[in-house]
Amino acid sequence: MPAANWKVHKLRQALGEIAIPFEAIAGIAYEPARKGGRLRLRMREGADPFIQVAAGRLADAADPYRLFVEAGRTGVAEYFADQLRTTLQLEGVPAGPTNRYLMPGPGIPVTGGGTEGTAEFDGESIRLAWNWGAPAAKTAAGPQRIELAELESVDWAPSSGMGYGRLQFHVKGARLNLPITHDPYALRLTGFEKENWSTLLVAAAILARLPHPAADTAVPEAGALRLREGGRPDRDDTSAELLRQLRELGDLYRDGILTEDEFTAAKQSLLPRLHAANRLPEDS
Repeated sequence: MPAANWKVHKLRQALGEIAIPFEAIAGIAYEPARKGGRLRLRMREGADPFIQVAAGRLADAADPYRLFVEAGRTGVAEYFADQLRTTLQLEGVPAGPTNRYLMPGPGIPVTGGGTEGTAEFDGESIRLAWNWGAPAAKTAAGPQRIELAELESVDWAPSSGMGYGRLQFHVKGARLNLPITHDPYALRLTGFEKENWSTLLVAAAILARLPHPAADTAVPEAGALRLREGGRPDRDDTSAELLRQLRELGDLYRDGILTEDEFTAAKQSLLPRLHAANRLPEDS
C-alpha cells in the first residue's frame, strides 16, 4: 500500500493497494543500500498485464514491486524476503511463465492522455477523443470508438528525451500502416510525465481483458505443498520448516526487530499452516 505523500510516484498512488497471490510471484530479493535498502518482487512472466505492457521501461520510483526500506527496518525486510521465499517453495509455486493473467490489472473505468487527446476504457470499449494538440488528420477523422471484441492488441511506449511515445490500438482487419501522427487509433505522447503513466494504466487495463498471448501453452501449476518422491506431501519437512519460522519470529520479537503487532500478524499467518500440515494423513 503506497503512502499518500509527495514522495510517492503518481503512478504508484494511482494503482493504490495491490494484493498479490503467491502463484504470481517468481521471487523476491532484498537489496541493501547506503541508507536502508529495497525489497524487489519479481513477478512470473505473463502473470501481470501491467508488467507485460511496461516491458521493463518503468523508473524505479514508479515500479509498484519495489519498496524502499528505511534504515531501521532492514532486519524486518530481510526476514520478510526469506520467509516469502520459503513460502513459495512450500506452496510449490513455479518460477517460470504462466499462461494466464494472475493479476487483475488497473481498475476501470480508466482514462489517460495528453496534448493530443484522451483514451477512455470502460471495460467494453475504448473511446479516443482529440483536443487542441492533435494533428489535422486526426481531428478530421473525429472521435474513435473501438469495441474490445474488435481489438487485436494494444501497444504502449513512453516518451523519452526527444522521442515521442505512443498508445496505439491495433484493430482486427484494419492494417492502416500509418505514422503515429496520422493513425486515428493512436495517441502520440509528447513528454509530459502524466501522459506516460496515465496511458500505461489504460493499456494495462485493456490487456488484462484480452486473451492471454500464451493461453494455448501448457505450463506447470502451483501445488498446495512441496511434494516428495512418490507424489505425497512431506509432512515432516513442512512442519519442521514452519516451526523454524516460528522460532525465528520469536527471536526477532525478543530482540526488538519486530514490533508486537508485526509479530502477532506473522504468527497468526503461520499457525493455521502448521496445524494443516500436522493434519496430513500418515504414511501407509
